[in-house]
Amino acid sequence: MNIFSSLLSSPTQAPQVKKQRRGIEIKSEREIEIMRQAAKIVATVLKEISQMVKPGMTTADLDAYAEKRIREMGATPSFKGYHGFPGSICSSINNEVVHGIPSAKKVIRAGDVLKVDTGAYYQGFHGDSCITIAVVEVTPESAKLIRVAEEALYKGIEQVKAGAYLLDLAGAIEDHVKSNGFSIVEEFTGHGVGRNLHEEPSVFNFRTREMPNVKLRAGMTLAIEPILNAGSKYTRTLSDKWTAVTVDNAMSAQFEHTVLVTETGYEILTDRSKV
Repeated sequence: MNIFSSLLSSPTQAPQVKKQRRGIEIKSEREIEIMRQAAKIVATVLKEISQMVKPGMTTADLDAYAEKRIREMGATPSFKGYHGFPGSICSSINNEVVHGIPSAKKVIRAGDVLKVDTGAYYQGFHGDSCITIAVVEVTPESAKLIRVAEEALYKGIEQVKAGAYLLDLAGAIEDHVKSNGFSIVEEFTGHGVGRNLHEEPSVFNFRTREMPNVKLRAGMTLAIEPILNAGSKYTRTLSDKWTAVTVDNAMSAQFEHTVLVTETGYEILTDRSKV
């Protein structure tokens, strides 16, 4: 996810980040093949979690399952221990935007909007993805929020190809979200992903002049992840120092894929339909 991208860039608002700290890596064919395997592990875990979630489970149950499955497939959880984060997944419910800590006290209920974000580290490379799950039957507004968040992700991905620019992605996402009456969380962005869970460049979900408009090159690997709120775009962080929530208690939804830039377009490495 953009999980912890704030720790990479240290923004309280994304536009405050005005310089790149590391160069953008172009992956070799060998490295891309390893990333395909890391991403396949992530896609498999998220698909399985989406099929098993039911009311009465806890987010700790999902975390334990994710860690077990990631390790069974020969990888390690990217998130666990990252800057001290205690879980293998981020599990954020309803008005929780990102970085929710899994807990045996967090019981999943019918009608919840559940975000599950996870990563796998395999042979030196990371895969990263997030889904939003409508638990049983959600409200019509929540259903629309989830649908538009996923559509926005694909609107952005459709702009990806060598020679395109990051703000092409950002504009496509922003236009779709705003035309449907939702807000874009600006405090957390997508990012490059590869040897490190968070790499350059920052991948914005809205147009901005505050960052370089990077030209895409074949071999770049990006974690694209629009985060939408039903109300205000602003968030606040709880006392656990991790969980970000909406300031107005409105619902939030997020989707994320790890995407490879190719000469003619893109490859979704965390495509759950292929596992």
